[in-house]
Amino acid sequence: MADLDPVIHAQARLRITAALATLESGESISFPRLQEILDMTAGNLSTHLSKLEAASYVLVTKTHQGKTPVTYLELTRSGRRAFEDYTESLRALLGEVS
Repeated sequence: MADLDPVIHAQARLRITAALATLESGESISFPRLQEILDMTAGNLSTHLSKLEAASYVLVTKTHQGKTPVTYLELTRSGRRAFEDYTESLRALLGEVS
């Protein structure tokens, strides 16, 4: 049976990594935009991003536009690889079930 990464496997974190994986490598998205896309509360999104950041899967960059704080998010190289490995493992698991 294929091993599924427990960090990514939680539904919310899978949705986050899948959304971030659609961006080009090195491209980022603002926290509010990702929150809107995923229809998650700020607290829930923040909690799951913290777990992904702790695993070095997501890079969180905090900056300012004028006086307004802005947070940008992107998958790290290891996060992208972990997501690719996760999807490969899931395909293998589904292949075993079929």
